[in-house]
Amino acid sequence: MSDIIIFLVLLAIGFTTGTIIESAHFKSIRKREKELLGIPVVTLEKANEDDTRIDSVYLATGECVVALDYFKMVLAGLKGIIGGRLGSYETLIDRGRREAVLRMKEKAKKAGCDMIVNMRIETSSIGQNANQKNGFGCVEVVAYGTAIRLKK
Repeated sequence: MSDIIIFLVLLAIGFTTGTIIESAHFKSIRKREKELLGIPVVTLEKANEDDTRIDSVYLATGECVVALDYFKMVLAGLKGIIGGRLGSYETLIDRGRREAVLRMKEKAKKAGCDMIVNMRIETSSIGQNANQKNGFGCVEVVAYGTAIRLKK
């Protein structure tokens, strides 16, 4: 009986710690998103080939690997038995996507670019047992696009 209590206490501590860390990451993401609002990311159907305002272009990329903490993965596994939304996995994807886009925008800003066009996002599972159901819940997200520096 004491082993079950110790397990549940450790599970609760791990879950709480993971939630606090995830919350801090989301807070950081929201702050950085506000700071980078000046660099728009747009999709163009057709580029204007005679646009003389473009000074240079740059391939901007942002990569991010985010792991789901083990304790949330255990709870998601239990939820998977019953069925329904797996919110912990949804936040994993959301954190990875937003972080990758922010890193791409930060690189574009550092290169002196004014905007990013035709952004794409790729995701994949990575790590040990990534193709198995009992993998450890890790996702790689890559955001990339064409960063443009306009003539001043």
